[in-house]
Amino acid sequence: MQKILIIEDDPKIAEYLQFYINKYGYESFIVADFDNVMDDFQKHKPDLVLLDINLPSYDGYFWCRQIRKHSICPVIFISARVGEMDQVMALENGGDDFITKPFHPEIVIAKIRSQLRRAYGEYANQAEERVLEIEGLKLFPERLELTYKNETVSLSRKEADLIESLIERYPRVAGREDLLEKLWDDQMYVDENTLNVNITRVRKKFEGVGLKGAVETVRGAGYRLNIFRLKAENL
Repeated sequence: MQKILIIEDDPKIAEYLQFYINKYGYESFIVADFDNVMDDFQKHKPDLVLLDINLPSYDGYFWCRQIRKHSICPVIFISARVGEMDQVMALENGGDDFITKPFHPEIVIAKIRSQLRRAYGEYANQAEERVLEIEGLKLFPERLELTYKNETVSLSRKEADLIESLIERYPRVAGREDLLEKLWDDQMYVDENTLNVNITRVRKKFEGVGLKGAVETVRGAGYRLNIFRLKAENL
């Protein structure tokens, strides 16, 4: 049974989430001591975390960064904050998704299922590690790493998914709607600006391995790998 850790300081909301999570066959735990969140994380070793932003002592961004030092399990932020920058901050600090309050429980469950499927689905069960390679660029989706020549950078789950789509669709354009559908099953609830933010992060990861301009924007269509740039770097 997959385990979910609920980090929410409103007892009513935490219990409401726990009721529905348990109803759908998951095991859930509610954090009570917000000064020592990582103690509960280490104790329960959850497969996914639901994390509020406004918490006593330290905010959710802080705790997400602490979680990322020990685990790449999916983290879904749940918050009453509705500004775009709050969603950007959530992603920049290691989050995988964002749900605004008030929320419908079925949306929460759908996002939980989507993240668990992505993190622990069929690919995670394969004995042989997948490697996607093009012009010397190597993506390790399960390892969440991107390598080029002697440089390697770590990726978030969404960054790895985006790069995988760009590689798989080359030389075609990866459409914006296709990318949203791959990253978020219920993309109708996602602000399109979130994709822009993730593409920016992916570009920075390419730069981290020495490849500038590796992702080309195709106006009105989407994005594609600039293979000519990769070839030039190999010369």
